[in-house]
Amino acid sequence: MEYEWKPDEQGLQQILQLLKESQSPDNNTQRAVQQKLEQLNQFPDFNNYLIFVLTKLKSEDEPTRSLSGLILKNNVKAHFQNFPNGVTDFIKSECLNNIGDSSPLIRATVGILITTIASKGELQNWPELLPKLCGLLDSEDYNTCEGAFGALQKICEDSAEILDSDVLERPLNVMIPKFLQFFKHSSPKIRSHAVACVNQFIIGRTQALMLHIDSFIENLFALATDEEPEVRKNVCRALVMLLEVRMDRLLPHMHNIVEYMLLRTQDQDENVALEACEFWLTLAEQPICKEVLCRHLAKLIPVLVNGMKYSEIDIILLKGDVEEDEAVPDSEQDIRPRFHRSRTVAQPHEEDGIEDDDDDDDNELDDDENISDWNLRKCSAAALDVLANVFREELLPHILPLLKELLFHPEWVIKESGILVLGAIAEGCMQGMIPYLPELIPHLTQCLSDKKALVRSITCWTLSRYAHWVVSQPPDMCLKPLMTELLKRILDSNKRVQEAACSAFATLEEEACTELVPYLAYILDTLVFAFSKYQHKNLLILYDAIGTLADSVGHHLNKPEYIQMLMPPLIQKWNVLKDEDKDLFPLLECLSSVATALQSGFFPYCEPVYQRCVNLVQKTLQQSMLHNSQPDQYESPDKDFMIVALDLLSGLAEGLGGHIEQLVARSNILTLMYQCMQDKMPEVRQSSFALLGDLTKACFQHVKSCIADFMPILGTNLNPELISVCNNATWAIGEISIQMGIDMQPYVPMVLHQLVEIINRPNTPKTLLENTAITIGRLGYVCPQEVAPMLQQFIRPWCTSLRNIRDNEEKDSAFRGICTMISVNPGGVVQDFIFFCDAVASWINPKEDLRDMFCKILHGFKNQVGDENWRRFSDQFPLPLKERLAAYYGV
Repeated sequence: MEYEWKPDEQGLQQILQLLKESQSPDNNTQRAVQQKLEQLNQFPDFNNYLIFVLTKLKSEDEPTRSLSGLILKNNVKAHFQNFPNGVTDFIKSECLNNIGDSSPLIRATVGILITTIASKGELQNWPELLPKLCGLLDSEDYNTCEGAFGALQKICEDSAEILDSDVLERPLNVMIPKFLQFFKHSSPKIRSHAVACVNQFIIGRTQALMLHIDSFIENLFALATDEEPEVRKNVCRALVMLLEVRMDRLLPHMHNIVEYMLLRTQDQDENVALEACEFWLTLAEQPICKEVLCRHLAKLIPVLVNGMKYSEIDIILLKGDVEEDEAVPDSEQDIRPRFHRSRTVAQPHEEDGIEDDDDDDDNELDDDENISDWNLRKCSAAALDVLANVFREELLPHILPLLKELLFHPEWVIKESGILVLGAIAEGCMQGMIPYLPELIPHLTQCLSDKKALVRSITCWTLSRYAHWVVSQPPDMCLKPLMTELLKRILDSNKRVQEAACSAFATLEEEACTELVPYLAYILDTLVFAFSKYQHKNLLILYDAIGTLADSVGHHLNKPEYIQMLMPPLIQKWNVLKDEDKDLFPLLECLSSVATALQSGFFPYCEPVYQRCVNLVQKTLQQSMLHNSQPDQYESPDKDFMIVALDLLSGLAEGLGGHIEQLVARSNILTLMYQCMQDKMPEVRQSSFALLGDLTKACFQHVKSCIADFMPILGTNLNPELISVCNNATWAIGEISIQMGIDMQPYVPMVLHQLVEIINRPNTPKTLLENTAITIGRLGYVCPQEVAPMLQQFIRPWCTSLRNIRDNEEKDSAFRGICTMISVNPGGVVQDFIFFCDAVASWINPKEDLRDMFCKILHGFKNQVGDENWRRFSDQFPLPLKERLAAYYGV
């Protein structure tokens, strides 16, 4: 029976009054409205009034009615399970009866309300919903058909998974063929809904769609030139997704699809062009890309390059005509949240001297983050970047003629796009670009003083993409002039240029490392001056540039005159910031790099910094305990404060070494670390293990008494699923064993089996393998009797993972360990002896006594097998290995 409900006139007026007030711009009125709404939620039939205003009160204006529906939607989200049955039924029937309201705004609101109820698990409890909506699609009345389709599209977006499950007896088997019929409907809005509904089921490879895939593709092609932009956009989106999941079905039509996408990428409607441009990005990830696109490059490259120009609307949004804004304070929403990357301990490598992070996010395509985040310019640039990585030098014949024209163009917008193109191809086409760089880099260096701020800022970015080449040239030719100009840009009067220059300079620092030492005074002068000049957001980037400088030049920074320049402004900022201020993160990270670089030079500043870090850790732990015991009363703390503080303490321990001893003695840091090592959050454990290792090296006398408590925790964290936690725990165990010596015996069983398992795991990251090998070696060095029996189980991966790291203390102790274990259990190495030979040969200059150990083992093995067998054995060696062993060890 139909549920009869009539509103009370007085109650209705009160709610209408509230709806009117809630449209007021005044904040106090808004707050009062929020409170009233919360109170009204106590009345069971409040929601009946809301649906009544939305669907029945046609005398009211549409925005008020729609608002009533949106407040109801929020109530459904928050309290639906508490609605009385009568209310729920009334709302559902009103929704279905009014899905065809004559107003598009009211139809859309009803649709949002329907999908919100559906996604509250109500698809199961509202069995008539889908059949009813699908039935309404056949209505002669346009409003009803459009309203039902709008609701269905929202349900498909919000509930795609459950629609494709057995829970509802697979409604898609009926729905998808039905949607396909509407691809040819006379109304563009309906056609657009139909394509959008089906699109929800491509990526999940929904079976009901796969059955009809050919008819779907055929129907898409029929809509290819639809006059409605929204339909064209949905067609492009469908083709991009099909490229990922059903390439097999698109292949026969690939030539035509590429031609079509070329056209659409130039569509008059930017939303269509952007969807189409995604096609090139997706195609570049497919193995078949080269084969498909090679014939089309001549057409495609100019289209992408053309898309890389700023549109007029971009320039307005970016305030492209404002050249000087350095005195304008930043608004809070300009400042994006930043994430601290916790400390991970890694080994230095032969080739590069700096561990190359794959997740290097500084090089992302130039970011105009104030524009809506993703637009045609960015998408075109990203597509050109990935295609350059696919085609490499083959791209250049199509690009170079265009670049010549763009880079020297009198119009700044066109010249700017040329500089972006040059930056986008840097990674993929570097080899082919080298002949042109001696001419281009000086030209770009000149562009750094262009009168347009947007040209100066993009030039900073593009130059940073060629930093590696710049550093490989004689410094006076490239590095010096570039650095001089970049430092001027760091002090530019435009904030966007300051930001781009600071980021570019950080990239240059990473590439140049100690090449910067001769210019340190000049660099510090600029960076310190920027402190007084920068607004909030760029200050955060400046910290990064200073930290990177410290990482790059290391102990060369430890000169009284440099310390005098750098430390006062940093400490001044440090004193102004409160403990709750998230700006502490980048400052703490920066200080961590500076402390590590300055070493003893940081000593005068270390006490207040150390104390504050310990307090930050303690505060966070206390808040965390309060939250765990009374979650209703206490918010959970932001643990990043603790993580960054632990990392800075690591930096202090690494930089100050033994000097940190008295600070540790006077604080409760070890008790706090014991808690951090057991925190639920992996990043907290990761940083606490790094600190444990650094304190073990710096002042073991304070750590020693806690080892019995720490070791079992380290053992349980040898879980390679959490790579960085596992890595730092492994490294700490190695450092502890060196300090413990023979006293390490009782702890070997807690960790050895896990370490051997990790070193034998396929697809383990390089850094973790190297640290695991070093720790196994160190354990074997101090407790050979306990570790040597397992030699055969790890010797091969042990040798292969340590052959690539540079000679250093850690490698030295690990190899002493392996030699000691071989002397205890020579049989354990016999089968894999060639790997041992190769690992020994990776040493450039081992210490004298280690070299003797190598000699003894190699000659012992040779004597054991006899000359004839040794000759046969060593004939399998690659020539460089053979020569090296003969020259260094006489075998």
